[in-house]
Amino acid sequence: MVLALTTFWQAFFLLLIWIPLAMLWVGALFDIFRRDDLSGFSKALWVVCVILVPWLGALVYLVTRPSRAVEYTTGAARHAAMDHESAPHVARFGPVDTASRLEALADLHDRGKLTDAEFAAEKAKLLGTGPSTGAPAAPAT
Repeated sequence: MVLALTTFWQAFFLLLIWIPLAMLWVGALFDIFRRDDLSGFSKALWVVCVILVPWLGALVYLVTRPSRAVEYTTGAARHAAMDHESAPHVARFGPVDTASRLEALADLHDRGKLTDAEFAAEKAKLLGTGPSTGAPAAPAT
């Protein structure tokens, strides 16, 4: 009977106390490294604080951090941000005339990087003829 209670309480403390605390601690460490608004010295200071005083340091860090310290972007927002960041590079090193752009599209299509539908859509956009399916073009917003 005593063995069963000891095992129950060990499991209880493991599952309901120690695992969530470990997740809190590891989450705080990951969040420190993901933040762009902290300098290297500040990150090092927070890491030392979280490692030396694990649970209290992690709790203090998570309570004092700004609510929007790390912006989480997904899907289309992430692709739009990458397109925006790469625009100067593409403008500088990309093909400048329509023939060169069509040649690059054809090369990507031949290598299998673009599907037939993607190739047709990009070609229509490049030539300004609208979608190739015959449907009216969607109004630009």
